[in-house]
Amino acid sequence: MPSGSADVSSILDRILEAATDNLRIAKILVQMGLDPDSVTYEAIFNRLLEIFVHNITLANLFAVVGAVFFVATLLMRTMVPLRVANMIGCAFFALFGALSANVATFLLYLLMLPINALRLRQMLKLVKKARHAAEGDMSIEWLKPFMTERRYRRGDILFKMRDPANEMFLTVTGKFLVKEINVEIGPGALMGELGFLTPDNRRTGTVECIEDGQVLTITYDRLLEIYFQDPQFGYYFLVLTSQRLLQNIDRLQKQLATERGTTTNRIA
Repeated sequence: MPSGSADVSSILDRILEAATDNLRIAKILVQMGLDPDSVTYEAIFNRLLEIFVHNITLANLFAVVGAVFFVATLLMRTMVPLRVANMIGCAFFALFGALSANVATFLLYLLMLPINALRLRQMLKLVKKARHAAEGDMSIEWLKPFMTERRYRRGDILFKMRDPANEMFLTVTGKFLVKEINVEIGPGALMGELGFLTPDNRRTGTVECIEDGQVLTITYDRLLEIYFQDPQFGYYFLVLTSQRLLQNIDRLQKQLATERGTTTNRIA
């Protein structure tokens, strides 16, 4: 056997022997301040109580409160209360680090505070603007920070009917035509949102660019991510898309009524 392998083997044996020695029950009891030859439940309880009383300090109390809030975050289903609980926990752990002179702990949790505060602010802003949209304002300016820019030239096809759908569009400039119903779409309109709701995620129409323009896109995976961060947002998004669907139905009904009126006049 090569000498290098022998050296590694001997090192591993020494590590194993040291670990076995350190994990012996007798040695652990000695480290706890107990006599291995006379261990009783009362002795163990008294020793644990002594350790507990000895470690009752303001710093450790802050650490316990911080731990309670961190455990609470595991039980929360929505992001807003989770972020709040996490911020409170970070504050108590930062105080623990300061009082115990643990610089690493203090800096870690101190830096986590503004990060959580920023994410909480973003989420609250998102929910607020989504609610505002559901109450009648059809603007989705609140969604723009989550979207990416894309440009199209005249004649480009954005998507065709029955194509697999994986993203939603918001028009910024230019004009687009829904070919099946011959409806032009200008700036500030949603396109492709219904594909997010269809069971098979298929396009419900064909959209062609008829005037060079710019759009913003967001994938359905990103929309799902935002939804799972706060289900309340998901509710308001469904309300928003439902309103869009009702607008489409109303437009089609008016168009059908106009065509029927034209046909009647021709017959008369």
